[in-house]
Amino acid sequence: MWAHSLTVRNYQDLIDRGWRRSGKYCYKPAMDKTCCPQYTIRCSVSDFKLKKSQKKVLRLMNRFLIYGNVLESEKDSVESRATGEFALKANDCIDDECIERRAAIAERGSDDKKLNDSIRPIGERSKDSPSTSLECVGGNERVAPKERREKREKVTTDGNVKKGLGPNPDKPLCKKAKLIRMERKLEKLAKTTENDLEQTETRSKRETAGKTLRDYVVEPLPPNSAHTLEIRTVRCDPPSKEFLRSYNETYKLYQKYQITIHKDPPERCVSAQFYRFLVTSPLECVSESPGSLHPGYGSFHQQYWLDGKLIAVGVIDILPNCISSVYFYYDPQYGFLSLGTYGALREIAFAQELSNISPELRYYYMGFYIHNCIKMRYKGQFRPSFLLCPEIYTWHPIERAIPKLETSSYSRLEERRNVEDEESKVNLEDVMVLHRRTALAYTVYTALKLFRNTEENGEVLEYAKLVGKKCARRTLLYRK
Repeated sequence: MWAHSLTVRNYQDLIDRGWRRSGKYCYKPAMDKTCCPQYTIRCSVSDFKLKKSQKKVLRLMNRFLIYGNVLESEKDSVESRATGEFALKANDCIDDECIERRAAIAERGSDDKKLNDSIRPIGERSKDSPSTSLECVGGNERVAPKERREKREKVTTDGNVKKGLGPNPDKPLCKKAKLIRMERKLEKLAKTTENDLEQTETRSKRETAGKTLRDYVVEPLPPNSAHTLEIRTVRCDPPSKEFLRSYNETYKLYQKYQITIHKDPPERCVSAQFYRFLVTSPLECVSESPGSLHPGYGSFHQQYWLDGKLIAVGVIDILPNCISSVYFYYDPQYGFLSLGTYGALREIAFAQELSNISPELRYYYMGFYIHNCIKMRYKGQFRPSFLLCPEIYTWHPIERAIPKLETSSYSRLEERRNVEDEESKVNLEDVMVLHRRTALAYTVYTALKLFRNTEENGEVLEYAKLVGKKCARRTLLYRK
């Protein structure tokens, strides 16, 4: 459906019924007919909880801004978390601790042969192989078990008890660190007054809760930081002066991203295609009063400037009840910063900031969730998240929806069978149309025509059921 113009309220109602936009083209997937059903997903920003992996992404960015570099181990860790799994290579070696444990077992005799075989390093030759040496793939040396045992026999502890063969019976048993900490805490609490105890409990709860998303975002950087990151929110349609000044950088970054990440041919990434896809919007501009912290409603670009260089852009729609993410692209050169996840977290933080000004803005919409597509499942990691029922258009926690989607890719998420979609109960009398620059009820429009078109009636009725009764009354369907 081509939308020439939409109010932000009407588009809010449309996305709450499974619609999305690409430029000015609005579409709603046929959920029960496609092989990969697309469920609208949203996250509650007021109740948002950071996961451990998301905190690491935020800390990684902060360390990069402060120190100017990132350790290779941190890069690998972030990239591995993005895929959701840590692969074990076929020729990874066992570390020194495992080799020492193998040597200690060998000293005990042949009774532990099965346990000895169970920890044979990956890539070690079988027992029928003529070579018995252990390979250390990470380095360039080969250590024979016999030489390792001779070296181990020289290492002893007090009481002539060999290391690795159990605790020293002459020494008292060690307490667990957790138990030691608990004893110290009880001793400290016994010395405090009742008032001090209340303050300690309050401080303990605050420390347990941990840092929030806002704490990471507004955390001040040292004055001598290596980099500075600035995020600018500029209106793209109608284009603001700030957007027009940065248009060339915005387009070139999009072109670089599409060619490098999505392998699009250069002839597809032309300026006209970019403008039609990510700049034009049917949403009507609603500006706030001058001096307000709220940027207004409509379509915007959030630009990420690192030391004056554009490294990422998030295309968003600010609507009455949510921030809707349209698209996000970044400079592949900075992919090690996990900018996709970082951008989503910053957009959630932005929604939290706006919700303090407009309390009805409570959600962050992430587009579609496709359970069959592994690359799309990352959207479910932003909790709490909710999926839209494709039949009744009610919202359901993703934790309850996933078991149903594991059984069938298309599922009615609403469990109450007696619940119906009241918005789809619409008649032709409820539909408003635009005919010859005049707004008319559809029934009046058909009365003005000299002949009745039953095919057109069916088309208009289907449109009304898909957009819902409220939108059918408030929007004008163009008719020739």
